[in-house]
Amino acid sequence: MPKQLEPGARPESLTDLFWSFTKLALQGFGGVLAVVQRELVEKKQWLTLEEFVEDWAVAQILPGPNVVNLSLMIGDRYFGLRGALVALAGMLAFPMLIVLALAALFAGISDAPGVQGALRGMGAVAAGLITATGLKLIGALKKNVMGAPVCSALGAITFVAIALLRLPLAWVLLTVGGLACAWGYRQLGQVRAREAEK
Repeated sequence: MPKQLEPGARPESLTDLFWSFTKLALQGFGGVLAVVQRELVEKKQWLTLEEFVEDWAVAQILPGPNVVNLSLMIGDRYFGLRGALVALAGMLAFPMLIVLALAALFAGISDAPGVQGALRGMGAVAAGLITATGLKLIGALKKNVMGAPVCSALGAITFVAIALLRLPLAWVLLTVGGLACAWGYRQLGQVRAREAEK
C-alpha cells in the first residue's frame, strides 16, 4: 500500500502547476523519465514512488507522449479539467517555442560533423538517464501486488520479445500486457479476499 503523502504535498495553485510542468518540460529533452521522477517524487513529493510507477504505466499505455499523459492525469487529480489543461499548457508552451527556434537554426547546420557528434552524445546521455531511473524505480516493485519476481519476468520477456526477437510492439503489448493484467487482477482479488476475511 503506497505511503500517504504529507499534507500540502500538492500543487499550491494552477500557477504553481503551470510553472512546475514548464520547468519539467524544459529539463526533459531526451531523458524525460529521469527528470519527471526526480521532480514529482523526490523534490515536490506530489506522488509517492509507488504512485509514480502506477501512473507512469498508465501514461505509457495511453496514446500520445508519456509525460504529456502524466501531466494531464496529475493536473486533473488536483484541479479537475482546468488543472489538466494548465498542466498541458505548461508542458507544451515554452518547449514548442524553443523547438521551433532550434528547428530554424538546425536547418542551416544539420550536416556539420560537430553537430552530428553532439546529437549522438546527447542520445547516449539520455539512454544513461533512462537506465539509471529504471534502476531506481525497481524498488517500487517490492510493494507491487503482482510481486517483484513476476514483474521482473514480464520485463525480461518483453525485452527479449522486442529487442532480440524484434516482434511488433502491438503484439507484445497485447500478449504480455494481457497476461500481466490477468495476473494483477487475480492478485488483487486474493488481496480483497484476505481483507474480507479479517
